[in-house]
Amino acid sequence: MSWIQKLYETYEQCESTMDVPAEKLWPLSHLVKRAHVEIIIDERGSFRRARTLGRTEASTLIPVTESSAGRTAGAAPHPLCEEISYCAADYPEISSERFEEYEQQLAKWCRSENTHPKISAILAYIRSKRLWKDLCNEQIFPITTEDAKGKKTKVSDSKVFVRWRVEYAGNPVSGTWEDSDLIMAWIAFDRSQNSKTGFCMITGEFTRLCQNHPRFLRGSDDGAKLISANDFNGYTFKGRFTDTKKDYEKQTCSVGYEVSLKAHNALRWLIGRQAYRSGDLVIVTWSIAGKPVPDPFKDSLSLILGIEGSAHEAAEIEQPDVGDIGQAFAIRLRKAIAGYSAKLNPTDDIVVMGLDSATPGRMAITFYRELKSSDFLNRVKNWHEQYAWPQNFGKDSKFIGAPAPRDIAEAAYGRRLDDSLRKATVERMLPCIIDGQALPRDLVESVIRRTSNRVSFEKDKNGRQWEWEKILGIACALFKGSCKKRGYQMVLENDRTSRDYLYGRLLSIAEHIEDRALYVSGEKRDTTAAKLMQRFADRPNSTWRTIELALTPYRTRLRAKSPAFLHNMEMLLDEVVANFERDEFVSDRKLSGEFLLGYHCQRLLLNLPKQDKTDGSASDNDSINNDN
Repeated sequence: MSWIQKLYETYEQCESTMDVPAEKLWPLSHLVKRAHVEIIIDERGSFRRARTLGRTEASTLIPVTESSAGRTAGAAPHPLCEEISYCAADYPEISSERFEEYEQQLAKWCRSENTHPKISAILAYIRSKRLWKDLCNEQIFPITTEDAKGKKTKVSDSKVFVRWRVEYAGNPVSGTWEDSDLIMAWIAFDRSQNSKTGFCMITGEFTRLCQNHPRFLRGSDDGAKLISANDFNGYTFKGRFTDTKKDYEKQTCSVGYEVSLKAHNALRWLIGRQAYRSGDLVIVTWSIAGKPVPDPFKDSLSLILGIEGSAHEAAEIEQPDVGDIGQAFAIRLRKAIAGYSAKLNPTDDIVVMGLDSATPGRMAITFYRELKSSDFLNRVKNWHEQYAWPQNFGKDSKFIGAPAPRDIAEAAYGRRLDDSLRKATVERMLPCIIDGQALPRDLVESVIRRTSNRVSFEKDKNGRQWEWEKILGIACALFKGSCKKRGYQMVLENDRTSRDYLYGRLLSIAEHIEDRALYVSGEKRDTTAAKLMQRFADRPNSTWRTIELALTPYRTRLRAKSPAFLHNMEMLLDEVVANFERDEFVSDRKLSGEFLLGYHCQRLLLNLPKQDKTDGSASDNDSINNDN
């Protein structure tokens, strides 16, 4: 029950913090529906005009009863705004039962002490039994709806949803969904219709109990509930309760009506505002006090900028001096975390909650953690520090930091992975971020295998493999973070003499030599190193002999056109080979993901822009730039 308590507290603290109506928490006994038609009447209930509503203006806050909010079948009318099959007495195929219940409920509200002038006008109009005729005269039908992608769908006439606008002198707000007095009048009236009282396990008070808990948590078409009860014919409670059907509630944990509505409204608001989504999976992170918190499912660029960031802003983050990459990133990350810390008290409660549904009507909490803000921020910071690496997500998106879980899932299984696999992969990473657990080894190995198979990635029209460039950075980040104790740096480590790291450097140098030779001769094709990368990862020594022999004609070409460049590269090759232990160099056993770290670091150093040269790479890059 802790999650209900936290959501209830969130509602209480955040109820008045949002000034934009679209971002407000729903008031009690209300929900938002998409209306199709707006009917305008006067204070006497006389029809004035009607119009259809576009997609952007269709969202309408409507009063609901406990039964109408959760209706799936049968007659359970909303008290004010409704479908034509409920509120148009002259509709040809209307059910008399539906209209009678709608009319009686509206009349009961009108007779109560919590009535409102607009209610009387609407009641008078529907009793005139002209709604269908008036809409037909206005040529409203047929009604079509349009989704966000522009797809149009015809709405059945009986399902057309109507909202009301009542115009009269001295009435500045004519829409029923905009009138705060009318909204409060319905809340007071609904509260007075107290059908069942009992002990609320959340507040510890005797109050009205909720018997039909809300749905529509993840969207307007979401029928799954977190708290639900089946009828007794389904044997839902068989073996769980000893009381009779009539009294089984005595053995259940009862929740107050207002508590349930506030908790579910807060969750719905949080999901729409800041949740991570992947198919049916929803993961939401929030502060009970309503203060901003970092999204654990964003990459480091988004965390540091606070938004996705423009290309210009990203460029400021991505270009530290080569020798300063790790330190510069750590400083920016600390500043970003400090920005959140300044708005949060160290003892503020942070909740991370995952929701998923296996069936259309049932939803479950798949992950739940309550942390203090200081612990949460430290864990987010540790994740981004541990898995930080130079990332290349495209021409206008390069940065230093950790990739997002969604990008990791795509790197492991490809961009075309289905929703269920993406969802399962992200769920597996959630404890790694929030609890500091190690990444699943199979996930890391999958990314490394795909990265090694370079020839399987497509090229753009300029011959660049942007997808491969992206997952190369991700693979390095995952391996570095998974082997934290080895202390890998984000720059080339000349003193690291492990076999796999050195072989990665050799592959990068060989690729650089051949790529340079192809450039000076005006050729555009894959290098031998790129073609044999997968084989090199499996059998490095034997494949290296093939790559080295393939370099012979390119060395001859460069000796004539770029002798200084070739001299520097050959010296670098000799230096790397000299760092091998003899038995390690001749071994043909499979390379680990460490070879990608050596390859990427050496590659970044060899391809530095001229202005970013350091003392360790000056001669190499001078020869390159001078020859160009």
